[in-house]
Amino acid sequence: MKNLISVAALLLIYMVFTLSSCAVQEEMTAPAKPAPIVEAKKVPPPEKAPAVKAKALKTKGDVGLLDLEKNYLILVTKEGKLITADFSDKTKVTKIVPTASKMEDIGLGSSASVEYQSKGEKKIVTKVEYKGAKGGE
Repeated sequence: MKNLISVAALLLIYMVFTLSSCAVQEEMTAPAKPAPIVEAKKVPPPEKAPAVKAKALKTKGDVGLLDLEKNYLILVTKEGKLITADFSDKTKVTKIVPTASKMEDIGLGSSASVEYQSKGEKKIVTKVEYKGAKGGE
C-alpha cells in the first residue's frame, strides 16, 4: 500500500512538472489552430457496463468496537492494526459454533474472522465468523 502511494505521488509530481513545462512552451508559441471536429464513438453508460466484483479479503482479530447505529466495526488484529469496516443487513454473521447470528450478538473482545471488499476508501464487510469473548458470550 505504501509503495502504491509512493508511485502515485511520484506520478503526480511528474505530471505537474510536465504540464507546467507545456504551459510555458504554449505561451511562447503561436496560438494553436482549433482542433478538427471528430465524431466520438458511442460508449455505453456506466450502469450498463458489466460490474467487476472486488476480491474478498480476510483478516482475523478481536472486535474492538461495534456501532450498530452507524453500521461499522473496528477489528484489532494480533499485530495491533485497527481495521475499520462497514456492514449492512446483507452481511452474513455466523457464530463459530455454526449457528446463524446477528451483528448485535457479537460482544466486544470477541475473536472474529472478517471478510470484506474494498470499494474506494471504504471496506465493506461481507461475512463475519466469531467466537464469544473470553469470560462471557
